[in-house]
Amino acid sequence: MLSISQLCLVSSRGPIYKPPSVERLTDRFRSTPVTGKMSTFFGASNIRMKNNGSYADIILDKTSGSGLVSKDRYHYGFFSVAIKLPMGDTSGLVLAFYMSNSDIFPHNHDEIDFELLGHEKRRQWVLQTNIYGNGSVKTGREEKFYLWFDPTQDFHQYSMLWNTHHIVFLVDNIPIREVIHNQASTSMYPSKPMSLYTTIWDGSKWATHGGKYPVNYKYAPFVASLEELEIEGCLMSKSNTTTGSCSKSSTLLTSDPVEGDEYTKLTEQQTTGLNWARNKHMFYSYCKDTSRYKVLPPECRA
Repeated sequence: MLSISQLCLVSSRGPIYKPPSVERLTDRFRSTPVTGKMSTFFGASNIRMKNNGSYADIILDKTSGSGLVSKDRYHYGFFSVAIKLPMGDTSGLVLAFYMSNSDIFPHNHDEIDFELLGHEKRRQWVLQTNIYGNGSVKTGREEKFYLWFDPTQDFHQYSMLWNTHHIVFLVDNIPIREVIHNQASTSMYPSKPMSLYTTIWDGSKWATHGGKYPVNYKYAPFVASLEELEIEGCLMSKSNTTTGSCSKSSTLLTSDPVEGDEYTKLTEQQTTGLNWARNKHMFYSYCKDTSRYKVLPPECRA
């Protein structure tokens, strides 16, 4: 039986639980114009900058998807953007907000992924997270969540905190996944500088049971809107792609932005939020997929 405090409403998408209160990490960092930190990755004709580059739309239609990439690479940091997703029949669409270095480390790349997947059932978006380190792509580390809001009606924040202690995925500042850097996870923990990307593309063959529910371009163009971009962290040296001292990406900060004591572990409030998200909204974790992995990856057994 759901209590009134637990249940905000019940809709065709199932129960929508009221999220707990958590610290707002996004309030600690200053948002920046999209054009200040990002440049065109692909699909230039399907990218619309607005308000002198403060905001952006990225678009998928029959001709192309589109995407942006950061002008700098980072050893670690805090990366966040507010996204409003396309409405309607979005089966096969993929909106990705992620970090990667596959362009310079094609055989042992690192990756930290938010992937918002248009869903074939109930016209509902699904959120997937994933992580690779040192080319560990043979093991998929996906976790999937139903959202506790309609991501097409308003902007919602998707954030990644990455440092030497842990990686935290957050939605509207609520942690939904934490990957702790320890002996069990060292081999798959991202360790090399990465760029930040945000893209929209046709993932029909990958995201919908081998193309069973492809993108229906009758409903195109599909427009995703971006705002409140926050990037703060350790900039990669232009002369060294693997190591080097960190330079802060904001002159307003007097200390390292995401390696300080307050970022080494989750607070009590954040831990409560993490447990809430995983207990109420996560419906798939690779660590519980014994049919896929007869022997679970080492970080699942730690």
